[in-house]
Amino acid sequence: MARTVGVDLGGTNISTIVLDEDDAVLGASKLKTPTTGDRTGVVEVIGAGVYAALDEADARLEDIHAVGVGTPGVVVDGTVGGAANVPGFLERFSLAQMVTEHLGKPVRIINDVTAAAVAEHRIGAARGTHDLLCVFVGTGVGGGLVLDDRPYEGGRGGAGEFGHMVVRQGGAVCPCGRRGCIEAYAGRRAMVLAAERAVVAGGSTVLFDCMEEKGKERATSGVFLAALERGDTLVADLLDEAIEALGAGIASAVNLLDVDAVVIGGGLADKLGEKFRYRVDAAMRPHLFLHPPRVELLAATLGDHAGAIGAGILAREHA
Repeated sequence: MARTVGVDLGGTNISTIVLDEDDAVLGASKLKTPTTGDRTGVVEVIGAGVYAALDEADARLEDIHAVGVGTPGVVVDGTVGGAANVPGFLERFSLAQMVTEHLGKPVRIINDVTAAAVAEHRIGAARGTHDLLCVFVGTGVGGGLVLDDRPYEGGRGGAGEFGHMVVRQGGAVCPCGRRGCIEAYAGRRAMVLAAERAVVAGGSTVLFDCMEEKGKERATSGVFLAALERGDTLVADLLDEAIEALGAGIASAVNLLDVDAVVIGGGLADKLGEKFRYRVDAAMRPHLFLHPPRVELLAATLGDHAGAIGAGILAREHA
């Protein structure tokens, strides 16, 4: 049986699944992504997640055909760089080599949201489309493209970096160091920094109270939702800016590529639900060039497993 393992390396969690030959999930695990240390520690957690998922699937590493890893950053020939949200992933290195040495299996590395786009295109919300943009809003903001039914990674691995499209010249500083990126407004990490600055300047928010009450070390998507439900005006303003940036960015990408559909997912989008998707859709439409607009903005359906499923699918096809 052609079983594969798929790993989705996120800024908050490392999600791992075991897939059978029909792309059904046999076992899964979720571990916290290290926030300190170096890339070696991250690879060790990836390995621990693989073994945990195998245990749940009642499988052994010997049963596995290949391993796919979806990672933030720019991926080229098994190397990755430019991922500011994962320790040790900013400077380019061979993630494929490190994971292969750790697990002893063929490894396919792909951008995490490109992997999610493949999964949503094959078995998720965008099944039946040919051209797709996938936008994931979580710790950061990522994008993935499927064009003519195939993942599009670009000539140098940099395609789909939706979060680093500039929507405001000279705007807010992004975690990447540039100004005005979509991620500077819609990434949860950037929004937390904006909230911290507002508090220092004398503003008020219950965001950090909600974080403490929930026993979280970070302001997760659930923490943002809790603060919003308590009527926090600062969080509401931050989300307004996030929605405005996402709407303008998505419309610009659609104007360039004329895709059939846009799938929006990720921790923040999933947690805030249909109202968030509706508001992003409404923010997008005034900026669309083609009329009447035919593009659909769809909610991702595969949840936390999307990136891992896509990575597992691609690992099987490229092993």
